[in-house]
Amino acid sequence: MIYLDKEENFDDLIKEGIVLVDFYATWCGPCKMLEGELENIEDKIKIVKVDIDKFQKLTINYRIMSVPTMIFFKNGEKSEEVIGFHTSDELLEVINGLK
Repeated sequence: MIYLDKEENFDDLIKEGIVLVDFYATWCGPCKMLEGELENIEDKIKIVKVDIDKFQKLTINYRIMSVPTMIFFKNGEKSEEVIGFHTSDELLEVINGLK
């Protein structure tokens, strides 16, 4: 998992292949539960974690209204969005649908 450290790096991180971007907050219970599910699939997909409190411009740009929100990008283009807690199996279904 890659924790976004600079907003300028975002486009470089999502530009190639299928990338799951997890918009989360440190105070969010479901986000903490999701962490373990993401660890289960991190060998199958690149995961970028974006803290909504640190990166408000990205949060506004992608219209994040609740957390966790996961946006799947394919070669830099937004492909799919899922909101709320999901199991690793559910996330793998989305990933397989994008391949």
